[in-house]
Amino acid sequence: MRERVALTVIGGLSLAVVLAVTFVIARQPPTVRASAVPYLPALNASLNATSAVLLVTGFAFIRRRNVAAHRACMLAAFATSSLFLVSYLVYHASAGSVRFGGTGWIRPVYFTLLISHILLSAVVLPLALTTIWRAWTDDLVRHRRIARWTLPIWLYVSVTGVLVYLMLYHL
Repeated sequence: MRERVALTVIGGLSLAVVLAVTFVIARQPPTVRASAVPYLPALNASLNATSAVLLVTGFAFIRRRNVAAHRACMLAAFATSSLFLVSYLVYHASAGSVRFGGTGWIRPVYFTLLISHILLSAVVLPLALTTIWRAWTDDLVRHRRIARWTLPIWLYVSVTGVLVYLMLYHL
């Protein structure tokens, strides 16, 4: 029963986040310019990069059976990703969307990365929450089973977030 309630809460929270992001991105362009929050894209990329480093470090710790350090890294990665989400929403609510200006062969590369990043970012939140829940409740067999999917997807989303930033703002 407790698992069902947790998964319902995780599903509801995940849906609420996806709807919030969709609303912020799809609404009318804001009246505030991106220049009002110019540091947020770089901050977002830094938070994604930090999350990626924490994920890899946490994985290395669990391979060495250092559960406490693994737990600390994974919770820090989740906190960092959560801060990213808040910063991302603030930026896009304030500045709207930024159009990709690249031309030629880089355009399909950018949009392939962007689309896969967006789709997998919607998947990673319920996966991460479920993985954390199963560790928290000491359901370690099922935790490991879902973590095998969560880690590579979460790492991909974090790394591609940095790549999308670099391509969007530095090409």
